[in-house]
Amino acid sequence: MPRWVLCGALVAAQLFAQSAITQRDRNWWSFRKLTRAENGSVDTFIQATLAAKGLSPAPAADKSTLARRAYLDLTGLPPSPRELDAFLGDTSPGAYSKLIERLLASPHYGERWGRHWLDAARYADSGGYEQDFTYPNAWRYRDYVIRAFNQDKPYDRFIREQIAGDELPGSDYDALIATGFHRVGATVGFREKDNPQYRYTYLDDMIGTTSRVFLGLTVNCARCHDHKFDPVPQRDYYRLMAVFFPYISYDHPLASPDQVAAYESRKAEVQSKIQPLQDKLRAIEEPYRKRAFEQKLNTFPEDIQVAVRTPPEQRTEGQKLLATQVLTIRPATYRNLMSAGDRAAADSLSKEIRALQNQLPKPLPVAMGIRDGDYRLAPLGPGDDEAPGKGVKSDEDEHLNETYVPVAGKPYNPPKSYFLERGDYLSRAEETGPGFLEVLSDLGIPNAIPPADGRISTGRRRALAEWIASPENPLTARVMVNRIWHHHFGRGLVSTPSNFGRLGRPPSHPQLLDWLADEFIKSGWSVKHIHRLIMNSATYRAASAFPSAKALDEDPNNIYLWRFPIRRLEAEAIRDSILAVSGNLNLEAGGPAYFPVVADRVLQSVSKGIWNVAEDGPAVWRRGVYAYSKRGMKYPMFEVFDQPDPNVTCEMRDTSTVPTQALTLLNNEFVLRQARAFADRVLQLAGPEQSAQVRAAYRIALARDPSAAELSSNVQFLNRRMSSQPALDALTDLCDVMLNLNEFLYIH
Repeated sequence: MPRWVLCGALVAAQLFAQSAITQRDRNWWSFRKLTRAENGSVDTFIQATLAAKGLSPAPAADKSTLARRAYLDLTGLPPSPRELDAFLGDTSPGAYSKLIERLLASPHYGERWGRHWLDAARYADSGGYEQDFTYPNAWRYRDYVIRAFNQDKPYDRFIREQIAGDELPGSDYDALIATGFHRVGATVGFREKDNPQYRYTYLDDMIGTTSRVFLGLTVNCARCHDHKFDPVPQRDYYRLMAVFFPYISYDHPLASPDQVAAYESRKAEVQSKIQPLQDKLRAIEEPYRKRAFEQKLNTFPEDIQVAVRTPPEQRTEGQKLLATQVLTIRPATYRNLMSAGDRAAADSLSKEIRALQNQLPKPLPVAMGIRDGDYRLAPLGPGDDEAPGKGVKSDEDEHLNETYVPVAGKPYNPPKSYFLERGDYLSRAEETGPGFLEVLSDLGIPNAIPPADGRISTGRRRALAEWIASPENPLTARVMVNRIWHHHFGRGLVSTPSNFGRLGRPPSHPQLLDWLADEFIKSGWSVKHIHRLIMNSATYRAASAFPSAKALDEDPNNIYLWRFPIRRLEAEAIRDSILAVSGNLNLEAGGPAYFPVVADRVLQSVSKGIWNVAEDGPAVWRRGVYAYSKRGMKYPMFEVFDQPDPNVTCEMRDTSTVPTQALTLLNNEFVLRQARAFADRVLQLAGPEQSAQVRAAYRIALARDPSAAELSSNVQFLNRRMSSQPALDALTDLCDVMLNLNEFLYIH
């Protein structure tokens, strides 16, 4: 055997021999099996810890506070005065539990809790990067998530559908839509076949998002080397890469097989007429495109010209970067170079093509998702077919399939996945097969579960989904109940919700965490069951206003929950609440995203992608979860209130306090318009008497009556303002001030 072959084999063997998993690794708290306590409750564990610390719990919150807390927690909307009165008037022992049930049954529950999940799923309606292409069907995944929470879809099914909905037995539309989980991340979407490194970036995103969201682990830290802190060697990363490696981006038709067949037949018939015309048009235009490109290229420095004209396989790394940037240029002036005859011929062909395109059948509804196939045969995308002087190359592999999407009756060979030295896609070592994390490898799940009904797919993602959703996986239930706890209290029992590894924080109440996880599994993975357990507890129902010198001294961060923690609403919930108290909230649910109104100076920053200009009115006064999420430009009101970066999974939003937040609520045109509508609503309910106006404003915005001091000071405020402006303007100022109150912006 040649020495270089032997050395290469030794290097590969050393790569795969890294970091043996030890019993000490498996003994880390989050990798151990759940401790299944038979008896217990939320309060049992919380009060035991408080007693051990010598701390006294806060008394129960009053009913008004509790109502507003529950409404904002479960629906993201404040209670209306009518809803508040109904709850306060119900003196039965089960009044509060009945309130929780009504809120869990509300369609607004899924909108609120779906938004939390979309943060973790790094959801957006555009791809980001330089082009920021729109995802026209991303909203179907958003609506799927909201629907799943409203239906209380068992969480283990929720996992399976998102990871491998296309491979599940009897996949319905929801299962296909759910695979959009893998597609709603950031993508370049331009010249991707010329840049194979992009695919490895997307695979890394899939591995990182899946592991953080479902397992609370940062597995993608092992892309280039063994994880520095957790027992995740590189070989585990590349086993997971092999799970995802056969994926292709695919738009699943949401129609019956007969409808799909009829659509494809008609489409193929029309396209068979279009293609020859397009070939003729390209043959006419291509020489002029090349000439225009050469003219443009001659305006660049010599080193760039040399880089572009050097054959692709001979370019240095620096030349590759230069050439890639220049080859994206599309000269717009090539038609000026065309002869009169060629221009007329091109125009005639274009007219024929447009006439035929009008005969194409109306597109079927589709869901952006994934399935298994051969990515090397992907159709040409934006930029792939127009760059002069550079052909599109596919990976060299003797197992290339015949088609991008597998076809029944023809063999399907999944593209091979390799261990990459230092994470470099150009430095392949040994081929790797699918697998899971070795530290949790004893769950009895095979590495692949292909569909049994004849569908062509590897079944690798199905196997991964079953491994993650197994009740024997100690991470999955712990991670999810901790996320639920975090969104109720502003801090998880594990304060690092997506890091249950060694750099994460240990649980503050480990027995409670395991008890909740056990209850979660026993309930059939019901998220709403966990809400009930938490929200009916004395811990959740405790007051937040509870001064205790001892507790503040010994537990200033309220880790042990001696009182209910105050926390600020998220950006979308703030806007929703403003619209709710103004009476202008449009409760239309689902469907394509709307575009909130933004200032012209902001729109000028949109160089790529879209932001459709809309008038401020009911059509854009919908809930924030339905707003268009653009990676290249955040809606300013959401951005100032800490909307997260959608390029990466976000398990825990930052909460800042900066002057621009108050300035937005005091001066923003949208807020001022809603403050006027709020004032109109108050005037209609209370009439011209100022004391009645103040009481009505407090009940609408804060779900309580004002104190005597608050009533007096606000009446005085109105009188002062009315001395120099109309009464409605004065009331509008008061309403605007109320929208700025901490009590309005925070859950108490």
